[in-house]
Amino acid sequence: MENENRTAAENQYSADSIQVLEGLEAVRKRPSMYIGDIGERGLHHLVYEVVDNSIDEALAGFCTHIEVFINPDNSITVRDNGRGIPTGMHEKEHRSALEVVLTVLHAGGKFSKNSYKVSGGLHGVGVSCVNALSDFLKAEVHREGKIFVQTFSKGHPTSQVEVVGEASDTGTTITFHPDASIFEHTVYKYSILAGRLRELAYLNKGIKISFTDLREKVASIDESGVEHDDYRSEIFYSEDGLREFVKYLDAGAESLIGEPIYLETDKTIPIEIAFQYNTGYAEKIYSYVNNINTIEGGTHLDGFKRGLSSTLKAYAEKNNLLSKLKCELAAEDYREGLTAVVSVKVSEPQFEGQTKTKLGNADVRPLVSQAISSALESYLEENPVQAKSIIEKIVLAATARQAARKAREMVQRKTVMGGAGLPGKLSDCSDKNPEHCELFLVEGDSAGGTAVSGRDSRIQAILPLRGKILNVEKALEHRVFESEEIRNIYTALGVTVGTPEDPKALNLSKLRYHKVVIMTDADVDGSHIDTLILTFFFRYMIDLIRGGHVYLATPPLYRVKKGKNMVYCWTEEERKKAILEVGNGSDKGVGIQRYKGLGEMSDEQLWETTMNPETRLLRQVTIENAAEAERTFSMLMGDDVPPRREFIEQNAHFANIDA
Repeated sequence: MENENRTAAENQYSADSIQVLEGLEAVRKRPSMYIGDIGERGLHHLVYEVVDNSIDEALAGFCTHIEVFINPDNSITVRDNGRGIPTGMHEKEHRSALEVVLTVLHAGGKFSKNSYKVSGGLHGVGVSCVNALSDFLKAEVHREGKIFVQTFSKGHPTSQVEVVGEASDTGTTITFHPDASIFEHTVYKYSILAGRLRELAYLNKGIKISFTDLREKVASIDESGVEHDDYRSEIFYSEDGLREFVKYLDAGAESLIGEPIYLETDKTIPIEIAFQYNTGYAEKIYSYVNNINTIEGGTHLDGFKRGLSSTLKAYAEKNNLLSKLKCELAAEDYREGLTAVVSVKVSEPQFEGQTKTKLGNADVRPLVSQAISSALESYLEENPVQAKSIIEKIVLAATARQAARKAREMVQRKTVMGGAGLPGKLSDCSDKNPEHCELFLVEGDSAGGTAVSGRDSRIQAILPLRGKILNVEKALEHRVFESEEIRNIYTALGVTVGTPEDPKALNLSKLRYHKVVIMTDADVDGSHIDTLILTFFFRYMIDLIRGGHVYLATPPLYRVKKGKNMVYCWTEEERKKAILEVGNGSDKGVGIQRYKGLGEMSDEQLWETTMNPETRLLRQVTIENAAEAERTFSMLMGDDVPPRREFIEQNAHFANIDA
C-alpha cells in the first residue's frame, strides 16, 4: 500500500506541478516572505515601504516634506514634494514607468547608482509589494506641469495612466487600502505609525513629516484658552537629528555629561553617531543601516563598541584613573548607563541573521571604529570634568558587576536544574513539555489560591507574587537579583544569564514554560503591577518577549445577570449591550457586578473567563519599535518627573479609569 501511494505521488509530481508565479502573484501567494507577516506588523510595514520611497527622494536632495494620513476607511495616503515617479513610456516594458514601478518586483530607481546613492525599505521590493497586497491603490503624480493618475487592484492596473489636470508643483501621492483577504485585520494603530515616523525624522534631519489621523477628533485647547476638536495629528521634524533622538530616548534619565557627544562624517560612507551617559544602569544602543533598525546589530555596532571601549580605556590608563579598581574591566562596563544611536548609510548593505537585520559588511567595522575613536578622543581631551565622570561611572559599573555576578550565581544555583528545587509558592503543572506549559504570575496569595483551584493542573502552573515587585529601572543589578520575588521568577522559569556568545544574554535553553501570563486585578494597582513586571522583562528578559512567550491575561470587568441569564463583559460597550440582551430590552432587574479583583471571582468563574484556553482573551506582548519602547519605560519608570507629568497631561483624555 505504501509503495502504491509513493508511486502515485511520484506520478503527480511532474513538470505540471511546478508553478511559475507571474509578476506580483508570488507576493500574494507568500506575503510573509516579503513583508514579514500578515498580522499587525506586516500591515504597518506597508506604510513604511511607501514612506521609505519618499525618504529616498529626500536623501537624494529632492524632497523636504512628507505627509501621511490614516483615512476614515483605514486606507493610507502618503504625499511628498519630490520629483514625482516618472510617467513616460518604459523602453523595454512598453508601458509607463509608473506602472512598471508599481507592478514589477525589483523595479525602481534604487537599482540605478545614478538615481539614489542609498535607499531604505525592502531593498527595491517596496511599493510594488504594497500594490500587490492592496485591494485598491491610486497613484497621483505631479510632474512636468501635469497631474497623472493611475489606479490598481491587487497588483493589477484598473486604468491607464491619465492626465487629469495641470500641476504647478511636483511630487507623488500614493493612496492604498490593504486587502482584507490577505491581512488578519486592517485597522491601523496611530501609536505604531507615529513611533516609526518620529524615528525617521530623527534619522533624517531637516525632513518634515506630518501625520494626521482622519478617523478621530480629539479635544485641544488653543493659546487663548478656547477648546475645539481637531483631527489627531503630529509634525515630526528634527534640526539636530541624532542629538535630539538620544535626548528623546533618555527622557526620564539624568544626563551625566550634559549634552550628547555627536559625530558626523561622510569620508567613505555617511556615519552619524550620538551618545551620552546617564546616572542609570541600562545600556541602550540602537543601530540603523539606511534607516532600517538593525535589531541584531552587525559590523557597524561592533565597530562602535570596539572604538568606544578602546578609546576610554586608553584615556583612563593615560590619566591614571583606574587605580581604585580591584578587578579587570569588561566590555559591558564601558556601556552601563549609555544611550547611543548609531546610523550608517551603505550603498550595498549585506544583511544576515535570523531576521535579516544584522549588517554583515566587514569594511564598515573599522570605518565606524575609527570615526568614534577620533571624535571621542577629542571630546575627552577638551572636556576633562565630563571625562572623569564617565571613567568613574565605568569603575562603578565594574564593581557593581562583580556584586551582581555573585548575586546572579546565587539565583542560578537555586534554579530547578541546580537541584535546590522550585520556589515554595509555585504550584507546578504535571506536564513537563515546555511547549504545552503555561506559568501564571498572579497578584497576591488570595488570587493565587483561586487560580490554583480553578486551573488545569496538567498544563498550568501558578506563581503568586507578593505585592508590587521591585522597580528595576531605578535599581542596581545586584539589588535586582537580591529581590526574592525576582529570584522566584528566574527559578520558576528555569532560565539563566549567559550564553556562549554573550555573557549578559538570557539563556532560554531550559525554559520550563512557553507561555508566561501576567494575571492581575482589573484596577489601577493591577495595571501598576503589570507595568513593573513588564519593566523587569524588558530590562532583564527581553528575549522572552521577542520569542513571543509573554502574555497579559484579560479578566472581565463586569458580570451582567438576570435570573439564570448571565454574560461576562470586557468593555463598557459590551456591558451596555449585555444589559439590553439579558433584560430583553430593559435594564429593570438586571444585576451588574464590577470585578475589581481576581479574588472576587470563584475558581470556576476565573477558569471560565480568564484561564480556559478555549474561551479566554490573552494579549501577547510584542515590541513593535524598540527605541520607542525604550523611551517609554525610561520616562514612566525612571527618576525624572517632568517628562512623566507631560506625558500624563497629553494622554489623560485617552484614559478610562474606573478605580
